[in-house]
Amino acid sequence: HGSRGRVIDGKDDRVLGFDKVFAAAIALSRHIRSVTDKDRVAVVLPPGLGGLIPNVAVLLAGKTPVNLNFTAAHGAILSAIKQSGVDRFITADIFVRKMQSFPCPPSRQMLLIGRVLPTLPGQIAKWPILSKLLPAPLLASVLGVAKSGGDREALLLFTSGSSGDPKGVVLTHRNVVSNVAQFGSRLELSSKDSVLGCLPLFHSFGCTVTLWYPIIEGIQLVTYPTPLETKRLAELVEQHRVTLMVATPTFLRGYLRGVNKEQLGSLKLVVTGAEKLPPSVAEAFEAKFGKTVLEGYGLTETSPVTNVNLPPPQPLPQPDAALLPTHRPGSVGQLMPGLAVRICDPESDAPLPLNEKGMIWFKGPNIFPGYLNDPQRSAAVLTRDKWFRTGDIGRLDTDGFLYIEGRLSRFSKIGGEMIPHETVEELLCRALGLESEDCRCLAVVGIPDADRGEALVLLSTLAGASEHQEIIDLRYRLLEQGVPALWIPKVLKRVPEIPVLASGKLDVQACVKLAMS
Repeated sequence: HGSRGRVIDGKDDRVLGFDKVFAAAIALSRHIRSVTDKDRVAVVLPPGLGGLIPNVAVLLAGKTPVNLNFTAAHGAILSAIKQSGVDRFITADIFVRKMQSFPCPPSRQMLLIGRVLPTLPGQIAKWPILSKLLPAPLLASVLGVAKSGGDREALLLFTSGSSGDPKGVVLTHRNVVSNVAQFGSRLELSSKDSVLGCLPLFHSFGCTVTLWYPIIEGIQLVTYPTPLETKRLAELVEQHRVTLMVATPTFLRGYLRGVNKEQLGSLKLVVTGAEKLPPSVAEAFEAKFGKTVLEGYGLTETSPVTNVNLPPPQPLPQPDAALLPTHRPGSVGQLMPGLAVRICDPESDAPLPLNEKGMIWFKGPNIFPGYLNDPQRSAAVLTRDKWFRTGDIGRLDTDGFLYIEGRLSRFSKIGGEMIPHETVEELLCRALGLESEDCRCLAVVGIPDADRGEALVLLSTLAGASEHQEIIDLRYRLLEQGVPALWIPKVLKRVPEIPVLASGKLDVQACVKLAMS
């Protein structure tokens, strides 16, 4: 795709063809091989040419890129560094200055891309020519790229730690290429299309969908280092006629303020994932921009995409022809090709009918082989015949659409009943008349309770009467709407803000700490 594909860095409007990106990555890969014999190299950079080139270079060097979550707590970052065994960190001067909270390694271990690449002009100049002249097998041989990848480690990502300590998720070459093929066959984009890449590269959604997917499929990539500056992102969408935008519901809310409908007119697909899509957000986005928000689903361990809703198919010429449904509001869509699913009892793991609510299990080529150096945790989620226990509760309808009821860690078992926190949050938003434009202003968490095992606590940023009086008023309002008493939080705690991760997901650990305090 070298002559057609382009990367447009929205931060400084630099444009590089895929052939130039490839050349720079080859030159950098040679340098990486000369400075470390470790199997993995850390990348501490946001989306953009600065983050893209090192990821490709590390792979071409025969090593594994480890995109570190620079927004995580010190302990989580240091744990990821120790687990991955890296001794070199590819980053940039400006980024080091901005991220002063990052526990920087000694300067001798840092490869500052803005300093290294300018020292390799001869290398960068020759590789575009050689890469066009040499057949792919010969080029791979010259570069020392293995003839087969298969089950070899390709990427190492660390879970966000939203409900536990970060775990190293090993993804193989087969995992990543399979997942790109899976959702690529569903999206059916071409070289005339373009993808907006602004999600962090340490998040599996950002890494696979907005880095490896456009490179492998030859789709133009428009990058920006943060998903929060929605006004600038809307300008990039309009300027470069972006057709695919991927975001989380948290980030979608930003587009509802200060962005004109015309700016997002070129979008064919707006896909959201990482957290449950509130109906109010989807409805408001469609009302303002005329774009249906297509909810998908996946996990780091599934590379990540397993399900996605799609736009309605084109009508067939035969007037009586039946079309299979492609989108169902409230669901996360149908399975990717090549993937199997089963629903099991959360406690016994016994198989249940697919239309009953239970634990979701997947099996397919995009399922990871296990956690890094952690056979105990791996055995807890992977069976011998490679079925993966997701930790999420859901069900399927008769057309194969998957409905996510919630993460097991976001359920509380009270009085023998499993209560989903996300559903309670939706009921609370409805009772309080909160509009979709509001940022995340409440969260429900469970804390230990001596009498019932767990108790629900409502964290809220909303100003109001006394916490005690407000929770009583809210309780009566919910009871009048038919909400079961067990589902209603008994305690309200006012907080300055609801903690969220860089990916846009709720930071469950931090919320529980606030509730416990």
